Amino acid sequence: MTGDTKGRYATGKPTSWLNRTYKHHLFWPMALWMALLLFNLFYSPSFFKVVVREGHLYGSLIDILNFGAPLMLVAIGMTTVIATRGIDLSVGSVVAIAGALACQMISKGSDQNAVSLVIYAVVMALVLSIALGLWNGLLVSITGIQPIIATLILMVAGRGIAQLITDGQIITVSSTPYQYIGAGSLAGLPFSIFLVAIVFAISALLTRRTALGLYIESVGCNPEASRLAGIRAKTVMIIVYMFCGLCAGVAGLILSGNVASADGNNAGLWIELDAILAVVIGGTSLTGGRFYLTGTIVGALMIQTLTTTIYSVGVKPEVTLVVKAVVVMAVCLIQSEPFRKAIISRWKTRRYPAEREVTRHA
Repeated sequence: MTGDTKGRYATGKPTSWLNRTYKHHLFWPMALWMALLLFNLFYSPSFFKVVVREGHLYGSLIDILNFGAPLMLVAIGMTTVIATRGIDLSVGSVVAIAGALACQMISKGSDQNAVSLVIYAVVMALVLSIALGLWNGLLVSITGIQPIIATLILMVAGRGIAQLITDGQIITVSSTPYQYIGAGSLAGLPFSIFLVAIVFAISALLTRRTALGLYIESVGCNPEASRLAGIRAKTVMIIVYMFCGLCAGVAGLILSGNVASADGNNAGLWIELDAILAVVIGGTSLTGGRFYLTGTIVGALMIQTLTTTIYSVGVKPEVTLVVKAVVVMAVCLIQSEPFRKAIISRWKTRRYPAEREVTRHA
């Protein structure tokens, strides 16, 4: 078999490494992220500058990793949910509830710096987050409520729960161990990045090295067929919603630990929308089935880079969301293969009208 025919498929057209790279699910997210980074490099040459102060790394790139950690965590959980043809709109409320409960418990302690108290508060916050995910999973899988409606219930009620925990006040804490979760450093890097790495590694290991990932994709493609094949589709859906709740809980601890306070009304506000965008930009389809955790991480980093770029350029706060929406929409359109094909076809039609006329009459 020659080199030209070795890569042929049913179409008879030879494939190449360039063609495979172009069609890879990470190509467009990475290309667009790199383009955004290059824009920052030309606009502000110091964007890539990283300095070391007192053993800690500082710079715009470090800020992107640090402030993007909560979004990456929520997006990882959202990826598994979307892969089962679901969606979780309540993650922002779970973020607020987890931070509110942990800060409330620590603020009531006699010694806020006690490690045992912080561990207890963190564990209770994560248990509650998993329980909230279980609630969403039961509503979707057992009662058959549409995911967008089932999670919308907790999205609305969750903010009220968070404010009940905090009595409608912003709770501040002075616990050094708790602040380390969101503002601490390890080996010069933000500690939150290591939490993201751990969650990503565990989720990738479970979904790519065990049958769990195949079960998730199978349920997302066809839940009824999966059930007939012996897969417990309801159990799989419950697991992914619980995992999504856990990821949101960890994100809530990072956000509240970073600012040493809990705001039940504003913590994690609209993070669910950024998480969904990160998942879509990463190549995972909202119709369920195949999912890409690595692509989700790239999508989250791109959104956080876009946010940092908007602030560094000096866009007015009142139009920040509009600019962000326009850029994200453009990114999604560029990623869309049907959209690209339509543009290319239209361009060819305008460039070679005579050829098109001959083809039509042939």
